[in-house]
Amino acid sequence: MHLLNFKELSNQELTQLVDTAITIKNFSQKYTKALEGKTAALIFQKTSTRTRVSFEVAMTQMGGHSLFLDWKTTNFTMADLTDEIKYLSRNVDCLMARLLYNSDLNKIARASRVPVINGCDEKYHPSQALADLITMKEKIENLSKAKMVYVGVHNNVTNSLIEACTKTGVKIITVCPIFNEASKDKELLEEAKKTGLWESTLDLEKAVLDADFVYTDTWVDMEFFTDNKYAKEKEKRMKIMMPYQINAELLKNTNAYIMHDMPIHRNYEITVEAIENFKSLIYEQAENRLYSAKAILLKMIGT
Repeated sequence: MHLLNFKELSNQELTQLVDTAITIKNFSQKYTKALEGKTAALIFQKTSTRTRVSFEVAMTQMGGHSLFLDWKTTNFTMADLTDEIKYLSRNVDCLMARLLYNSDLNKIARASRVPVINGCDEKYHPSQALADLITMKEKIENLSKAKMVYVGVHNNVTNSLIEACTKTGVKIITVCPIFNEASKDKELLEEAKKTGLWESTLDLEKAVLDADFVYTDTWVDMEFFTDNKYAKEKEKRMKIMMPYQINAELLKNTNAYIMHDMPIHRNYEITVEAIENFKSLIYEQAENRLYSAKAILLKMIGT
């Protein structure tokens, strides 16, 4: 079994994964040997802070071992990816891959003998969305009574949030003036619409009025933010997106908790004042990446 997104998980299975993560968080000492003797290979093509930290620490705290593989310093750059994965997967118990392209992730999944976990690609970010569900459930125990508003560019995080929320009963409204074409998944969005739990609008002020959570993400993919080749596109996006910034003016009309998956571009998608607001869950949300990773690893390779 792989975890490339949430499509293969039933609503009940995803809910159970959230509950497992919270249980692990509250009773961590019971899981110190849960992955004893297990090894996870962590493949990174994209830069990372939270994904690397969470999966490495998760393996260590559960008695296992993690093997960090930087894409640029392996033979992934010069050999056939299928061949490399067929070899690598004979040595470890699971693979976690954080890649630029979903097509490469699927190639890895087809070649691997062991479970593959998506640590982020241009279409999905399931481990982040699981951490988001954990964070929300810690505030509103019955997720079917929660309403989230996602504000920003429609991207990989948005896809996984929509999937996560609609599978666990959360009402989600997306406010996305820009849609990343690389992130498009028509099937996922069609399935979400059928649930009646996902809506899309550009009326941000109305959307946040009765929201329980307001969530934003970077407007420019992190690897492009300081890239001069992307300067024109960045300027274009800033002009379009600035009216959708999470700031004091917007927040005065809502009692919602504030969420951001990090890393943050301060005073772009969100102001410093909003980050430090007493309703901000951003750092708790980031901490929950650890328990998200633990629950996923336990499901994939636990005994």
